[in-house]
Amino acid sequence: MKSTLYPKFILVYLVFAFMSIFTVATLTENLVSEPLEEKTSSDMYREATLVANDYLTRYFSDQISSADVHLQLNAIESQLNAAVWFVDRDGNLISSAQSDSYPAAPTAIDNFDPAESGSAQYQTGDYHGYFSKDVITVIAPVVYSYSPKGYLIIHKYVSDLTDLRDILLHGAFITLTIIYALSFMILLAFHFFVYRPLHIITEAATQYAVGNLDYEIPVKTEDEMGYLSASLNYMASQLKDMEDYQKKFVANVSHDFRSPLTSIKGYVEAMADGTIPPELHEKYLNIILFETERLTDLTHDLLTLNEFDTKNLLLNKTAFDIHDTIKHVAASFEGVCTQKKISIELLFATKYLRVTADQRKIEQVLYNLLDNAIKFSDTNSIVTIETTERGEKVYTSVKDNGIGIPRNSLNKIWERFYKTDLSRGKDKKGTGLGLSIVKEVIQAHGENINVISTEGVGTEFIFSLPKSS
Repeated sequence: MKSTLYPKFILVYLVFAFMSIFTVATLTENLVSEPLEEKTSSDMYREATLVANDYLTRYFSDQISSADVHLQLNAIESQLNAAVWFVDRDGNLISSAQSDSYPAAPTAIDNFDPAESGSAQYQTGDYHGYFSKDVITVIAPVVYSYSPKGYLIIHKYVSDLTDLRDILLHGAFITLTIIYALSFMILLAFHFFVYRPLHIITEAATQYAVGNLDYEIPVKTEDEMGYLSASLNYMASQLKDMEDYQKKFVANVSHDFRSPLTSIKGYVEAMADGTIPPELHEKYLNIILFETERLTDLTHDLLTLNEFDTKNLLLNKTAFDIHDTIKHVAASFEGVCTQKKISIELLFATKYLRVTADQRKIEQVLYNLLDNAIKFSDTNSIVTIETTERGEKVYTSVKDNGIGIPRNSLNKIWERFYKTDLSRGKDKKGTGLGLSIVKEVIQAHGENINVISTEGVGTEFIFSLPKSS
């Protein structure tokens, strides 16, 4: 079997890794750089404004000296790692402080314009060409006597922010690598919990497709995959049982059709070639008629069962008196009962007892049960049909005093074509489908049928029907 799902998942995993790295390398850089520049410039402007308003104004009132100013600028330079210039209103340098990485401050700033930043708090660039690299520049006025007397200018290399950004990106890449490594567990989980069980289930489906219904999926989990495996195992067992049943069904049907057809063919050929003389034709024609009736009954029963198998049976439920139906069915056996000297005893719970069911189907149930009871009863015995009312149910019992059913056969009597060893001698014409039809009809009504039997004593069948309101 060609595997394609697993390589696809690996490919998706690798694409996920590439896209994650690409996203961090591009999107994160843009997301970090601008906020970092805004935050740094804001801190610089706040520091410059604070010093300009609270300290440098004293210079113009002669409260502090140039040395004090220089000391303050050095503190700012150490704190911000920047170049700090203090100039007058015309851009002439008063004092400055900068580290070795920054060029010395000019004695006067060419074309000095304190408002060149516009409404922004800062500006970026080489600041009139005084720096070889781009810097962030903030300018804070030093106001004395309600007018600006000078300006505090702070410059900081943009590259310093780049270094900080790279540190943050480095941490982001390390975190991404760890996440990517941990996400490998998802791949392993997919392999063990999805791909492997799915591979086994696919193999099972292939085996079932080629007819190997003995293949069983090992169920080791109780999750959805385990449930699916168990369902497929159950489906395979049902299909296997159905296959065995079909083989048995065909064998039984073939046997039951072959026997009467062989007899009919043999007798007809014997009559045609003169082996059976004309004076015996009537005898053998009766035998042929008997075998024909067997075939007719078998065909009728098979068609009836086919209605249940194809789910085409539609019950025509009506309310009717079960006692009238029992009397009508019992009356149809008058001739057989007279011949075998068997009495039918009717024990009714009330004079009238109405149920809701398909009357024609219930007549068939009663006919089959009563036919079996009479067929397997001894001469001069009694067959009892009794009704009992319990709550919303009506129970009907058909009881005989015949040969009974062996205990090991009680669970098999509902199977199609099944006959006990005891019944074969007494039932020459039966098809072995009567009780199967009975159970199918009762179950189609949503009711139950039970059997109580003792070998050599008798048998009782009891089925329920809903009482009509």
